[in-house]
Amino acid sequence: MDAILFDLDNTLYSPQRQLFALIDIRINRYMRERVGIPEAEVDGLRRRYWADYGVTLQGLIRHHGVDPEDYLEYVHDVDVNSRLIPDAPLRAALQSIPLRRLVFTNGSRGHAERVLSSLGLEDLFEEIFDIRVASYLPKPFPEPYREVLGRIGVEAPRCLMVEDSIENLRTAKELGMGTILVGDGEKPACVDVQIAAAVQVPAALAHWFAAA
Repeated sequence: MDAILFDLDNTLYSPQRQLFALIDIRINRYMRERVGIPEAEVDGLRRRYWADYGVTLQGLIRHHGVDPEDYLEYVHDVDVNSRLIPDAPLRAALQSIPLRRLVFTNGSRGHAERVLSSLGLEDLFEEIFDIRVASYLPKPFPEPYREVLGRIGVEAPRCLMVEDSIENLRTAKELGMGTILVGDGEKPACVDVQIAAAVQVPAALAHWFAAA
């Protein structure tokens, strides 16, 4: 293996931190106040856009002509430091990984930088690939995965993906990547290794290095 891609939200930190709940509030407010969607329709539209496009943003671009940059700036305007603190054990774990480390997120680069800074991890990743990498097309569409792999010059079978989303890992597996699920519940077929938290990634790597 040559590289490892880390999702950001609810992967590098626990969903119990409830950071994404702050973003959810901003998304709903954006749809009401900036786009003019009636409050009663917001939840249904978000569910539909997530099912059809992977993220709310794509539905708003396609059906409401939303400026994606305006959306990204608005919804990520949250107080990250109110929910996250430096994570020394995670920092040590990531530093021990003998692979190129990169972030691959459906959020924005600015949001990723703030999260990494709050966690004390800002210097540990070679690059951040955000929702812009494939013209705002998100995971689990295959295009952003292919774009990331092309930019880092690594073939899919030589790359690992760490995610809390089974759907996003399913695409990674279909492309030939190794997959690590962060979270509880039943382990699906598209997942090579399942762990409870990102700090356990170094132990999960034994699945590949032992095989090698």
